[in-house]
Amino acid sequence: MPLPPWYKIATLRKEVREGRSFSPDEFAIALEQVVAGTAPEDYRDPEQFFARTCFTRALNDHAGMVLRRLARQTGNTAPVLTLVTQFGGGKTHTLAALYHLARAGAGATAYPGVAELVAKSGVAEVPKARVGVFAGSAWDPREGRETPWIDLARQLAGDSGVEALGSAARTTPPGTEALGRVFTAAQGPVLLLFDEVLNFVNRHRGMADPFHAFIQNLTVAVTGNVGVAAVISLPRSQVEMTDWDLQQQERITKVVRRVARDLIANDESEIAEVVRRRLFEDLGSERVRGRIASTYATWCLDRAARLPRERMAVDTARTERKAKELLRDQFAACYPFHPATLSVFQRKWRALSQFQQTRGALAMLAQWVSWAAKDHFSKARTEPLITLGSAPLHDPGFRAVVLGQLGETRLDAAIEADLTGPTAHAAALDADAKGPLRDLHRRVGAAILFESSGGQVEKVAHLPELRFALGEPDVDTTTIDNAAADLEARGFFVRKAGDDGFRIHHQATLKKVVSDRRASLDEHAEVRPALAKLVRAEFERGATLPIACFPVEGADVPDSPRLSLVVLDPWTEWADAGPTREDHGPARKQVAEWTRTRGASPRLYPGALVWCAKKPGRELRDKTEQWLAWMRVARELQDGLLGTEFDAADHREVRSKTKEAEDAAKEEVWASYRYVALSDAQAKGGLKVIDLGAGHASAGSSLCGRVVAALKSEALLNESVGAGYIDRHWPPALKDAGAWPLTSLRQSFLNGSLTRLADPDAVLRKKIVEFVAKGEFGLASGEPAPGTKGGQYERLWFREHIGPDEVAFEASVYLLKRTKAEQLRAASSQPEREQKLGETELELTPEPGTGPEPGDGPETGDGTGEQPTPDQGTSTTDQSDQSDQFPVTLRIRGAVPSESWNRVGLKLVPRLRAVDSALKVSVDFSVRVSANAAGRLDAEVRQVLSDLDLGSTVTVRKETD
Repeated sequence: MPLPPWYKIATLRKEVREGRSFSPDEFAIALEQVVAGTAPEDYRDPEQFFARTCFTRALNDHAGMVLRRLARQTGNTAPVLTLVTQFGGGKTHTLAALYHLARAGAGATAYPGVAELVAKSGVAEVPKARVGVFAGSAWDPREGRETPWIDLARQLAGDSGVEALGSAARTTPPGTEALGRVFTAAQGPVLLLFDEVLNFVNRHRGMADPFHAFIQNLTVAVTGNVGVAAVISLPRSQVEMTDWDLQQQERITKVVRRVARDLIANDESEIAEVVRRRLFEDLGSERVRGRIASTYATWCLDRAARLPRERMAVDTARTERKAKELLRDQFAACYPFHPATLSVFQRKWRALSQFQQTRGALAMLAQWVSWAAKDHFSKARTEPLITLGSAPLHDPGFRAVVLGQLGETRLDAAIEADLTGPTAHAAALDADAKGPLRDLHRRVGAAILFESSGGQVEKVAHLPELRFALGEPDVDTTTIDNAAADLEARGFFVRKAGDDGFRIHHQATLKKVVSDRRASLDEHAEVRPALAKLVRAEFERGATLPIACFPVEGADVPDSPRLSLVVLDPWTEWADAGPTREDHGPARKQVAEWTRTRGASPRLYPGALVWCAKKPGRELRDKTEQWLAWMRVARELQDGLLGTEFDAADHREVRSKTKEAEDAAKEEVWASYRYVALSDAQAKGGLKVIDLGAGHASAGSSLCGRVVAALKSEALLNESVGAGYIDRHWPPALKDAGAWPLTSLRQSFLNGSLTRLADPDAVLRKKIVEFVAKGEFGLASGEPAPGTKGGQYERLWFREHIGPDEVAFEASVYLLKRTKAEQLRAASSQPEREQKLGETELELTPEPGTGPEPGDGPETGDGTGEQPTPDQGTSTTDQSDQSDQFPVTLRIRGAVPSESWNRVGLKLVPRLRAVDSALKVSVDFSVRVSANAAGRLDAEVRQVLSDLDLGSTVTVRKETD
């Protein structure tokens, strides 16, 4: 059964519900107004006053000592008592309670709670006494009351009391004898109440020394007269003190405390009772309160190791049942507040000089609970206890009270930016949270604010404190830890403190500086170039395929038989409907068009293109901008442009965050580029699209490798092929002929008809050599000779070793089925031989001007024209000298069969270059084609020449017959 919210159980007082208790002044008691009868009725009327008074242990002890002193008892009492500032049952409230008791005497037992007080005090009844009140914040000299001691004497004994002081009292503080005479003139017990004495000294500095002497004599006189008691409130309510103020405070405090006893501060349970009396009219069903307290106690015991040790400091020797009872009693004593909500003011805020421990806290809590009760149907959480997280910091009035008590109004911007503003980071983190986790980040932030503020030396909200303050039956401690970490990671003013601490500071963190720098980044001058460089670097790192990045037009995309990866620019997104364009970049239709054509010409190898595009969304851009911002901050910090408010730890953080941002941007490239498209005539639009899914840099060695792996997993790419695969996919139209042109075979591996190969030329050339050697296929070149038996080809290779250069991807070179190759081999009556270069001419041509014309032999001495031999008297040395004098050019001309061109390039050209590095080679091709095919062939030839870097030295010209 769910626990009911506190506002359905407890009932607020009328003035709290109506918002009349939101000012600290509403909870302030002016002692002089109580004496004058001008205070509000709640304070002026004794019965109403005691009805709202919580008789805490401290108030019972203090009032009991005063009553015993007035009853002339000397045991467990003191003549002079001092009040120190504390939370709950404030000092002025205590003075007012003593005033009403002493004035009422025995009749005071009719007031609520007084009978129990009298019983605990050990007196038969409340002694009726003459009361003298000195309120330093209001006292000023006037006729008949020229000095504080004259005023007090008149209050105690009228004119007789003044006469007892003597005539010198107008200018000189009375001695102990004169004060004794005043006590005697009062004719009964005497109670002296001093409030805000330091306020008086500050306002009347000329009377500081006389007043100090008066207080000193008074404490001595009171000590020597049984039945006389003095209660003195030493601290003043002003926030700041000058050195002079501090000196006077020390002087008076030293005098008073020689004979005085201090009031003991209230404990947490009593603080709760004080607050409940002032704010709540009724706390509701005790049974329901007990069930709530028991549930929370069980939650705490189950997680004792993760909560503050002081909260769980129960006697380990006790049984678990007893430990649970102790925890339950703590929660029950504070209901409807969570114990941490009340204790934070005593644990951490009470050291603040400006914190009004009673009225300030009550004003905060009054507005707090009033808001929650009024708006609980639409805004407040249905929480069983009032936790620190429920503080309505979004309300400007409440926030002003909180910051006023803290004395740190600069925190307003931090609260607005990280916790409560319309665009606050907590609001963004809580956007989708529901149920018990609703507003969790905002609640954690509020708890951090309260726990990390105050006058303690270490202003830190530790995780165990946050867990205890916000934990409830449906919220686990780990959830609170994660929320605190998330808020610190996102927030501008929430920062980490130590290993398990957090705090909110008015000075923005480096994240705020980074956010400002990010907002100032130039889209075209900074963001886009950095984004393009990042994506390019990630794709090119470890690439195993040629990479073409960010084409703007079709001509930018290569047309090569080797598989190529084309990366679309990062501002182009690939959605289900295809890529969208922001300002430029290919759309899906254009990608398909660029796959088919290159500029105005048809593309030769459309199947060799693999496109990679980014998913929709700003993630990649956001993380790149974040990286750029951190780099800018790092530069500015290094150059000293950010001021001196950042320390060595900030420098380390910048370095660390910059590296983290860079890694995150790189990781996002892997995650964003998840769509791969490639040519497929059967797919819609001619493109097959593969979604790679979310990627991570740790998942592979390179982005290119990731794409290759995806193609292999889809059976769209293989490292190699076997003879069986080619045989199974032999075109039906070529089965009877048993011959497959290598140009057609290669194209089948490039257009998607057969599996793709990363480098089909290299793979097929190697495999065909293997197939021929093993006899799995044959290889033939040249068209079958007309009239030959069985259609003999010009050249046939079968069951023999051939070089890869013999494999030319030309229309006149064929892969033969094994049966076809065997038939051709058997039909051949002549052994197969190597074809020789036909009609080749070798010319020896002397260099111009160095000897006789080509074909003329060197002249001999006898004029015969015959070259002498060594036997005829010409030495070898003379021959060598002659060859040096008559160098020749070796020209090789003639027709070369097309199937022998590879061997010419591999065997003849290297031999000639070894002799002359300036070897000159020229070509003269002539091919007849139809007019319709001329355009395509022209484009193909030019592409091949471009791939071979011969486009500028070899020309192509069309001639019409």
